[in-house]
Amino acid sequence: MSDKKRRPRGDGGLHWDSKRQRWIASVTVGYTPAGKRIVRKASDRSKTKALAKLKEKLRDVADGLPSEPGNYTVAEAVRYWLTYGLNGRDAETVANYRTLAEKHIIPALGARKLRELNAEDVDKWLAEKATALSTRTLRLLHSILNRAVRRAQAQDKVKRNVVALCDIPTGRQGRPSKALTFTQAEAVLNAAEGAPLYAYIVLSLLVGARTEELRALTWNHVDLDGALDAEPPIPPSVKVWRSVRAGGDTKTRKSRRTLALPARCVEALRAHRAAQDVSRKAAGAAWQEHGLVFASRLGTPLDSHNVRRAFRRIVAAAGLPAREWTPREMRHSFVSLLSDHGVAIEDIARLCGHSGTGVTETVYRLQIRPVIDSGAIAMDRIFPRMDPPA
Repeated sequence: MSDKKRRPRGDGGLHWDSKRQRWIASVTVGYTPAGKRIVRKASDRSKTKALAKLKEKLRDVADGLPSEPGNYTVAEAVRYWLTYGLNGRDAETVANYRTLAEKHIIPALGARKLRELNAEDVDKWLAEKATALSTRTLRLLHSILNRAVRRAQAQDKVKRNVVALCDIPTGRQGRPSKALTFTQAEAVLNAAEGAPLYAYIVLSLLVGARTEELRALTWNHVDLDGALDAEPPIPPSVKVWRSVRAGGDTKTRKSRRTLALPARCVEALRAHRAAQDVSRKAAGAAWQEHGLVFASRLGTPLDSHNVRRAFRRIVAAAGLPAREWTPREMRHSFVSLLSDHGVAIEDIARLCGHSGTGVTETVYRLQIRPVIDSGAIAMDRIFPRMDPPA
C-alpha cells in the first residue's frame, strides 16, 4: 500500500504529464446544465509554480470568482461578439464592425490571451491608432473591443474588463462636412434632371431628409395632392417615419416627422412615379414590389453604395470634384440654405428632426449663420440712425 497522501476533495489535482513534460494542475469550478464537470487547468515545468497556479484557481473558487480559461484569446472574444452580440443590427453595420475588427483589433491584439490583456496594452494600441485614424473611428474600435470583453466577462472567460478603464485619445482630424452654396446646389439640381436619382436629390436638398430615410421611403407615405380646399389647407407632404436602420426606426423619436413638400419636389416625384411605372412594366415578372419610392430597376431596395455612385456622377456633371462630396452633405446644404435665408434655428431643428437646437448647432455648426441679425435689423427700424449735426 502506498504511503502517498491523497489530496482532499475540493483541493484540485496535480500530476506529472510525461508526454508534455509538465506538471498539470486541475480544479473543478462547476458543472454544465447537462451535469458535465467544468475543469480549469494550468501547467508549468516547475512543480512549485504549477502548485501556485492551482492555489490561485482554488482561491478564485473560494471567493466566488470565475476561473477563466488561460488560453482564450482577444481574437476569440471579438469574433464571438461579432457572431452573437449584434442580433437585430443592420447588415451594413455588422459588416462595418467586422471590417474594423479584422483590420485594426485582431492583427494588433488578437493573439494576446484575454486574461493577460492589460490597460497598458490597450492604451498603447489606441495611441498608435490615433496617429492614423479619426476620433470617431477610435471610438468605434474602443466600443467593439469593450463590448467583446464585457461579453466574455459575463461568460466567465475573464475576471475584469480592462478596456473600460482606458480613455479614448483624440485622433486625426476627419474630413469636415461642408455644404453646397446656392449656385452649386442649383448646378447639382440641373445636372440631375433626367437622371434616375433626380427626385432623390431634390428631396434631399429641399426637404432635408437623411439618405437612410429616403432609401426606406414608401409611396403610401407620400401625398402629392394634399387637401388645399380643406380648412386649414393641407399641403402635399411626405411622412418621414421610417429608415433603413435595424427595425425600420428613424434615428430618434423626434426624427419621425411629416414635412410639407415644395412645388419642385411634387413635380419631381410625379415624374419619378411615372418613370417607375415604366420600369415596372419593362421588368415584368422580374419586378419585386416593395412599395419603395426609390428602388432599383427591378424594384429592390437601394444600398448606400448605389446612391453614392449615382450621386457622384451627377456632382461631376455639375462641375464639382466628385470625390469630395457625399449624399449626406445635401442635408448639410439644406440647413445652410435655410440659415442663409433667415430661417430660425428652432425651425431648422424641427425640419431636420432634431430633439433640440443643441444637436443642430453642434452637428451643423459650419452651416448655421454665425451672426443673428434679426434683433439689430428690428432695432434699426425702431431707432433709425440720426444724421449728425452739420
